[in-house]
Amino acid sequence: MVMAGIKNIPLTKYLIEQVRQSPADRMKALREYVPGAKSKDWVIERAGQRVQVIKKDEKEGGKLEFGTEVITSADGTLSVLLGASPGASTAVSIMIDVIGRCYKDQMNSPEWQEKFKIMIPSYGQKLNENPELLEQIRANTATILKLK
Repeated sequence: MVMAGIKNIPLTKYLIEQVRQSPADRMKALREYVPGAKSKDWVIERAGQRVQVIKKDEKEGGKLEFGTEVITSADGTLSVLLGASPGASTAVSIMIDVIGRCYKDQMNSPEWQEKFKIMIPSYGQKLNENPELLEQIRANTATILKLK
């Protein structure tokens, strides 16, 4: 871990600075993207924790890896996600990948396919080829998230 930290001083410094930010520092950073942001309109929520993977490396001792990686045992009984915590944009697709690796036979059954379509209305469809479905999903998402 020490070698990975030393070889990535800028990233190590950045990660430590992010954890140590005060609420005022966070608002200052937010205002770089939303200049009119007012503290009274924002609530700080813990949304997760940044994680980095360090892999053993013969030459470097420890090597910092970026992104996420799904590792599954040969028999499919264990699957893990390594790497930076995935955001909402990737979490569902990663979980579907994990389920597919661990439950190959069931995943393709009509029962499971139907359940996936209930949970994920766009499952198995390309939204860029179905603008009506895309608009329906966006409207539903906006309602659930109370977006305008």
